[in-house]
Amino acid sequence: MGVHGVLLCVTSPLCCHTTLHQWFPPHKNRTSTLQSLFTVDRIVIIVLDALRIDFVAPSTFFEEKKPWMDKLQVLHKLASDPESAARIFKAIADPPTTSLQRLKGLTTGGLPTFIDIGNSFGAPAIVEDNLIHQLVANGKRIVMMGDDTWTQLFPNHFNKSYPYPSFNVKDLDTVDNGCISHLVPTLYDDDWDVVIAHFLGVDHAGHIFGVDSAQMIEKLEQYNEQLEKVVEVLQSQSAKGGLHENTLLLVMGDHGQTINGDHGGGTPEEVETSIFAMSLKKPPLPIPSEFDASSCKLDLLGRKVCVSSIQQLDFAATVSALLGIPFPYGSIGGVNPMLYGLVAGTWKNLEEGLSQQKVKEWMQNYAKVLCVNSWQVKRYIDVYTASSVIGFSIDDLKHVEEMYAKAVNTCFLSSVAELARTKFTEFNLRTMGIGFGILFMSIFVHLLFIVKVDRVHKDVFAPNETSPVSFALIVSCVLVAARACSFLSNSYILEEGKMTSFLLGSLGVLSLRHSIMRKKMILEATTFILIISILRFTIELNLSKQGSNEVLDSKMYVADVAPLLPLIILAYMLYKSIASCKWVLKLVITGSIFSYILVALHWILESNLSNMTHPIFDVIKGNVIPRVIYIMGIAQLLSLVVFRFFEEVERAKWGETTMMKGVAMLSSWSSTLMILSGRQGPWIALALVVGGWMISRLKGLEEDQKNAKIGVLACYSSSVTQWSLFGSCLFFCTGHWCAFDGLRYAAAFVGFDEFTIIPQAILLTIETYGFSHILPTLGLPFLVAYNYNSSIKPKQTPHSLIQLFQVYLIYGLIMAITTTFTVLCVIIQRRHLMVWGLFAPKFVFDVVGLILTDVLICLSSLFYFVQT
Repeated sequence: MGVHGVLLCVTSPLCCHTTLHQWFPPHKNRTSTLQSLFTVDRIVIIVLDALRIDFVAPSTFFEEKKPWMDKLQVLHKLASDPESAARIFKAIADPPTTSLQRLKGLTTGGLPTFIDIGNSFGAPAIVEDNLIHQLVANGKRIVMMGDDTWTQLFPNHFNKSYPYPSFNVKDLDTVDNGCISHLVPTLYDDDWDVVIAHFLGVDHAGHIFGVDSAQMIEKLEQYNEQLEKVVEVLQSQSAKGGLHENTLLLVMGDHGQTINGDHGGGTPEEVETSIFAMSLKKPPLPIPSEFDASSCKLDLLGRKVCVSSIQQLDFAATVSALLGIPFPYGSIGGVNPMLYGLVAGTWKNLEEGLSQQKVKEWMQNYAKVLCVNSWQVKRYIDVYTASSVIGFSIDDLKHVEEMYAKAVNTCFLSSVAELARTKFTEFNLRTMGIGFGILFMSIFVHLLFIVKVDRVHKDVFAPNETSPVSFALIVSCVLVAARACSFLSNSYILEEGKMTSFLLGSLGVLSLRHSIMRKKMILEATTFILIISILRFTIELNLSKQGSNEVLDSKMYVADVAPLLPLIILAYMLYKSIASCKWVLKLVITGSIFSYILVALHWILESNLSNMTHPIFDVIKGNVIPRVIYIMGIAQLLSLVVFRFFEEVERAKWGETTMMKGVAMLSSWSSTLMILSGRQGPWIALALVVGGWMISRLKGLEEDQKNAKIGVLACYSSSVTQWSLFGSCLFFCTGHWCAFDGLRYAAAFVGFDEFTIIPQAILLTIETYGFSHILPTLGLPFLVAYNYNSSIKPKQTPHSLIQLFQVYLIYGLIMAITTTFTVLCVIIQRRHLMVWGLFAPKFVFDVVGLILTDVLICLSSLFYFVQT
């Protein structure tokens, strides 16, 4: 019988069902029957966090050679050696690609749960059946070293463990050095069956410096040297009867990373990682061609290297089969033929006979493995369907049943995996509908209050003289609606920064037209459009993580000195504003100026200019200055709170007092925000100040005599919409985007070396939403106070308070509308391919932004409204 005849035989229902009957008799459990799958004695798993495929595969597999390629030469050498049973795999992960979810997916064989992202900073133990649990339950001894996430996910599972803190992304060496100190000595011991060493240097180097950096290349070269030592130890004891005669080495990544060092999304750079596998026993012949879909090319040294492909979903099932332990209960992956066949132990009793007969027997053995694999997956699917509220559709279940009945195992397993990717996540439409209804009601309530406030203002302050509608109001409504509706499209979400800057530019052109017609403030309108153009240019460049993370490796001192210019300008503005302040506000603003000096000193000490400073400053390098700035910021905010309860405001000076309170409030936040944002911070802060001032100035065009007959809503609609779009543009200008790989995790460790969830979460939130939500929301009163006219005495202050209340309502309405449409988008696109990579992260960012904005509006209302 030929090879194709074997394929037909081993995939027939009779063959598969007979195998299951033999392997699963009633009086035996899974553990005893699956021991016949046992093919390796030991496995060494080396996890190199964020290992991109182009870190491992030769550069000849890619269109363009990059500096970080071809650094792991030891893997190329082994994969190209015909005497070595080694192969490189491109491993495809399922998004989201955060480390915790990937480790959970690798060990359970299941698909990631989106909500697990919330546990990324404090991982709870995995309760599902998993590979580690099965190893322990079947008497396998595990030694773990490196990333302490493993000990959080699997407490009390390891015979020995050497965990190291993993969240200080500024630290490139502690975890790696810990692994290096324990890994090679452990390989000489015989008190283990599985070794797990999780290195973090590449992941941290990516977050801080990006892929194209000297630090990344240094890390890869360090790994190459360490892997050479590991291979040398394993090969030296791989002789017959040796400790590593039947050991499997796996060097793998949990996910990839973008060029800026980000991960969490679903782009090819993030989901494509690597697995290098090497068996210490050489297989007697190549893998059957029916299963070999490798791509082979010559590397830079002319050696033939082949790269295969594997789904990370298949990792748990394949390792379970190789170790002869039961598959994890919830695994839906299949045993990968290339990785399974790479191990010599799968070629049993094949010392004699023709090659054709050897292939036939190997395929029969592999078919038995697939039969058990399929039975396990089918059993789990049946239980899931019976217990799930939604489950699979009748047509889907019928298709699965047909494939399983025919025992077409490979098709069955791949189809189940694809089906699970689209259907495993259950959506409670009733709860989703309630949430959407609440948001929709909030829009209705906002509109109701806005209309009511507009009528009150008309009845009290301008009876029979105001019009509720203006051209600016119509345009603003159209632009807000257009932006909200655009969130129903994944393409517009991907280009949200450009779209937002375009809408802001449209309102800017409208203001310029207005100023030209009135022959007033033409310079201000032109300057505002110039600022928008600069923002658009910055968004277009997609301000890289290198710029955001202070990676300005230029040897020219200009890169270190440039951020000091906007700092000086901002400090001078604060200094000029002190004269007319009350003593408490004067003290707060003076503290901000001092904080700016500390920010500048911190950057100088951390830059190339540090060798020009006096050695006495070495004492305050590192974490001292950021912590002093944080403490001063908290003290300033507390001072403003106390000032709020003891202030006495003259109605004639309400505008001036509110302006100075706003300056003090924004300045107290600014120093913290700038040091978290890196050297781009002062530039963004200066753009925010100038842009906000221009919007407030241009608002005065609508206050002249010709426009006196429009209501509060019509009067402020355009300026508040500009304010909202301007804040959104600043979000994208600072290098953020609505995805978890758009978070700048390094900011959470400015001033800290160790991870503590509360302070780190606060710092990360401030850095993420500072320029886009916190400062714009706290600065809204400038729109009213800037144009305050003290000459209109008795009614002016109540009039301005109603306007300020209306401004808050309009701003909250805009945020509520955009978030509601984001929620609607997630409901509609819940089965979309990009739901976890794009729509769900957008939903999380917008909801957090809305909650933060509402809280800040409430707090700032208490701060700005006078006690009258």
